[in-house]
Amino acid sequence: MIRTQIQLTESQAKSLREISNKKGMSVAELIRQSVENFLENNKMNPDRVLRQKAKEVAGRFRGSHDLSINHDKYWE
Repeated sequence: MIRTQIQLTESQAKSLREISNKKGMSVAELIRQSVENFLENNKMNPDRVLRQKAKEVAGRFRGSHDLSINHDKYWE
């Protein structure tokens, strides 16, 4: 493992200590688990990247409301 230092607010540190005591785990282990969850949730696989890009542009463009019906007309 790699040793690192972080700075927390007082309320963050207090909350972590309380959770640590309740769960019988070290604060360091809670932080490692939190980082792992964060990394897993933000892992960008190709499908997830495409979905994210689609979400970012959804609703940005205004155009014809009949595009799905008359798409050949607009393709020309």
